Amino acid sequence: MTAMLELKGICKSFPGVKANDHVDLEILPGEIHALLGENGAGKTTLMNCVYGLYTLDAGRIFWQGKEVKINTMRDAINLGIGMVHQHFMLVHNLTVLENIMLGLPSKREPFLDQKRVAAEIKELMLAYGLQVDLEAQIWQLPVGVQQQVEILKALYRKAQLLILDEPTAVLTPQEVKELFRVLGQLTARGQAIILITHKLDEVMAIAHRVTVLRDGQVIQTLATASTDKQTLARLMVGRDIFWAASKNPGKPGAVILEVKNLQATNNRGLPALRGVSFNIHRGEILGIAGVAGNGQTELAEVLTGLRRATGGSVLLCGREIINLPPRALYNLNLAHIPEDRQRTGLILEFSVAENTMLGVYYRRPFAKGLRVMHENIRNHARRLIKEYDVRTPGIDTKTRLLSGGNQQKLILARELERHPDLLIAVQPTRGLDIGATEFVQQQILTQRERGAAILYISTELEEIMKLSDRIAVFYAGQIAGLLEAGQADPETLGLMMAGSRHPA
Repeated sequence: MTAMLELKGICKSFPGVKANDHVDLEILPGEIHALLGENGAGKTTLMNCVYGLYTLDAGRIFWQGKEVKINTMRDAINLGIGMVHQHFMLVHNLTVLENIMLGLPSKREPFLDQKRVAAEIKELMLAYGLQVDLEAQIWQLPVGVQQQVEILKALYRKAQLLILDEPTAVLTPQEVKELFRVLGQLTARGQAIILITHKLDEVMAIAHRVTVLRDGQVIQTLATASTDKQTLARLMVGRDIFWAASKNPGKPGAVILEVKNLQATNNRGLPALRGVSFNIHRGEILGIAGVAGNGQTELAEVLTGLRRATGGSVLLCGREIINLPPRALYNLNLAHIPEDRQRTGLILEFSVAENTMLGVYYRRPFAKGLRVMHENIRNHARRLIKEYDVRTPGIDTKTRLLSGGNQQKLILARELERHPDLLIAVQPTRGLDIGATEFVQQQILTQRERGAAILYISTELEEIMKLSDRIAVFYAGQIAGLLEAGQADPETLGLMMAGSRHPA
């Protein structure tokens, strides 16, 4: 069988980083091929080369047996290659329909043919079980719906090879099952899927073959039918992985956060929080589960001063903090791991060292009056990089050059270093490899042991059940149920996420 895509000797370097080092890869028609590796192993860089976002330093690309040059995204799209990125490539002030049409020729040029395209997209959505408001602007949509737009873009362009970078990071178990059904339909027609993921359960469930990368090199390619999760984990990180984060029995103390009848609107001016009430004790993790777009994002933004509440009360250590600005909340020892690390958590054009200073750059020992204490900042950054295993060529490297997982670890280092009284963590392990996920979860449990109150928002039910002491399920801006973690199971939580209220 002729390979749909074949890569030979692919090399790609950035200043101080050799991302891909003579990589060989073969993708067959009708297969789902998983790419595994730690954050920074070179998986996304390799696929960005295939998709024309990066230019190869060396190597050859063969498409259906013929050597091709892919210098731009249009080259890739014209061949029949589509890619859904981990950080979405959407224009936020355009509508869903406009984003899907962007860059495509119109049969009515110089006029657009929006009615015809909209009708075709609606047929696609019906066929694949997707539901998106085509007239909504991207900035108005939750992250999970934005991902559906990216998938629709690729499907509309009739991609023969679809590259998916962490596609299930924002999906519920039911949505993951539906996505896998869609991928099965594609491969049944001879299309191929490259799946970049850190979820070994997904690899074992759906992939036909898997290639493991480490430090930019291929370690091994093997059939999933002839391997297991532990073997793959060892190939990825070079050591055994302990699957369960060790959580000691909870010893909750005084109430740190008390939320009463909280109300807020979303970006479209519609109700997003409809009378939400809960509390979190010192030394307790309250997990928030729910399908993306049911108010979890707005909750985190209200509690961190990024969105105004329209009603209710929020008490931190007995003090009313509703609608205080972010710096005031920061000074009250509230820490925040945001949902979108690139737009909210970091300044990508700043260096690694500069990003460790966000929020504290004006304080001692990093500043003395108007004078910046550069050596103290550099020493602080070096220590955090070492303690939190942030993989970077150096503290002066621009943060945009770090992998997504290392960007996340940089945020984690900055926020947890302050030993917060209240930690609001939103999707803190999204896009992280299994080794980094294990590290992040253990760090958060350490904060719990220290006595921090933690609000843990995630779409990963397994993670919520493993880390939380109590779980609140959000549906349509309200809490559909609040239960002890020991009472929770995926079926019960899934029903509540779909709107079934848990009996009081």
